[in-house]
Amino acid sequence: MKRFASVPARRAAMRARWQAWPEPARIAAIAGGAVLVLGLLGVFAYRDALGRWLWPDPRYDALRQRAEVALQAGRLTDAQGDGARELFEAALALQPDQLEARDGLARVALAALARAEAGADKGDTAQAHAALQLARELQAPKARVDALAARLQAMRAQAVGIDELLARARAAQAAGHLDDGSDAALPLYQQVLQAQPRSQPALEGREDALEDLLKPAGGMLARGELLQAAELLHRAENFDPGHAALPPLHASLARALEARGQHIRQLLARGRLEAAAQACDQLRQLQAGPLPQACAAPLGDALLRAAATAPAAKVARLLALAEAAGVDAAHLQQAQRQRRGEQRSPPHPVLPATTPQTRARVARLLEQMERARARGDWLTPPGDSAWDRLREARALAPRDPRVLQASTALLAAARECNAEALRDNNLGRALVCLDAWRQLAPSDEGLATARRRLAQRWIAVGSERLEAGRTADARRALEQARTLDPQTPGLGEFAARLEKLR
Repeated sequence: MKRFASVPARRAAMRARWQAWPEPARIAAIAGGAVLVLGLLGVFAYRDALGRWLWPDPRYDALRQRAEVALQAGRLTDAQGDGARELFEAALALQPDQLEARDGLARVALAALARAEAGADKGDTAQAHAALQLARELQAPKARVDALAARLQAMRAQAVGIDELLARARAAQAAGHLDDGSDAALPLYQQVLQAQPRSQPALEGREDALEDLLKPAGGMLARGELLQAAELLHRAENFDPGHAALPPLHASLARALEARGQHIRQLLARGRLEAAAQACDQLRQLQAGPLPQACAAPLGDALLRAAATAPAAKVARLLALAEAAGVDAAHLQQAQRQRRGEQRSPPHPVLPATTPQTRARVARLLEQMERARARGDWLTPPGDSAWDRLREARALAPRDPRVLQASTALLAAARECNAEALRDNNLGRALVCLDAWRQLAPSDEGLATARRRLAQRWIAVGSERLEAGRTADARRALEQARTLDPQTPGLGEFAARLEKLR
């Protein structure tokens, strides 16, 4: 117990001895201890930098010495990494806080600048340009760099013969040779501007030549020659993408493309599939943005349906057009297999509707039709859709009561499917059901109303997407509405709102 009792006594004795020290001595002791602690913390925090300073990496010295040798030998830079610049940079990467490597790079910059000036004095512009580029990259004095750059530009202009080039360009422009070869006006003006970017005669000449080049573009667009007009705009952009005439011409081209898309939809509606495919192919060659929606699934599906019933001589052509329209390989192969199977199979004998064979086959087809309808396969895949099965049954027994009843039921189901999809705001499914409705009863008076209703729903969806800032979705909705009913109320206003965002 005495041993433990002595601990407080010893602490009290230590406090007494501390209090016995003079106050200045106590303050000095505390300050010394704090300095010692801070010093230890600093050594710990900067131990890496101190280590590099006290004990430099031997690789650093080796690289720096090699860099000095390269600098003395005039090897300022080397693609293999053995130039003074590359060696000093490697040394600096090893020891970023060492000043010798930074100083070495500064000396390389000055040596490069001196070499560039010497090259300019000798008339060796290639050497001067290369050395000047190195000096600029290593941040040589800007005033000297800019002065030498201006001197080299003047030397280049003198060597090129600016006055002669301008005279040849004006003569070519007067003769109507604008961009048809290296001796045409625009390429010659371009040579002048490469030597003297601010040459006013060359800038004005190029402006006039581009105006002459673009004059036919308006007529091309008016005549529907979109490919030629787009090519002309591209040629002009090669010389001056910011020419003042280009934006309005691009806007006119966009409007013409939009009109061409509407024309394609009309061709599809009239069943002129090959003409629609040809028009889509022309737009594809333009590469002027996304193709109209009609050039994708609607065209591809229509071509597959046509191939299923077309004469054998036209099948290959229709399938090739479907492939170009983006129909996937699986559907193409299925259509080809179906046609090959029909060609290999002997023609079915024409059986009266009352024979057991006909009744059994009609029953199977109607069952397959109902299963396809339940799956939602109204029109696709070709040969296995509800419409295709019903069509086969109609061909076998057009007056069979079961076939007539199935036709009526399928038409009613298509109408109900369209209405239900609209109630659920499932516009994609509503469109599929509407297409099935149109196939089953092309002259149905309710089709026009259904198309307009669906088009207006697409406009509403597009407006919602536009307000949310999703302009791409809004444009797709506009395209869907136009495909369904180009005359639907509100379509023009919605298109104008989108046009303002271009």
